[in-house]
Amino acid sequence: MIKLVYCIRKAADKTVEEFQKYWLDHHGPLVRSVAAELGASKYIQSHTVEPKLNELLAQSRNCAPAYDGVTEVWWDTLDDFNHGLNSDEGRQAALKLLEDEARFIDLAESRVFLTEEHVIFDLL
Repeated sequence: MIKLVYCIRKAADKTVEEFQKYWLDHHGPLVRSVAAELGASKYIQSHTVEPKLNELLAQSRNCAPAYDGVTEVWWDTLDDFNHGLNSDEGRQAALKLLEDEARFIDLAESRVFLTEEHVIFDLL
């Protein structure tokens, strides 16, 4: 399982509420609409909550402030990811997503990277 992890900071001109609403109600459906072109099998948004508690957690570990949210996108294999990335349809879909992300995300202050998931335990 290959997973893209995208740690997001909201655009400075958006309130937390505006950011979360746009991300959930507009960008989420947009991602779903191009999932096949990207070869993606799963997409999750995790919206940050409890800002005061997050601040305490960061301080307790001498960490940077929390991100405004995290996106996770799964591909079954690296080949699936590469196929989506290298197809004309996949590149067009990725460009469409990037153009939309620029409307509500501070891209320069966000982080994105690929991971391979290793489940240590799953009690669900």
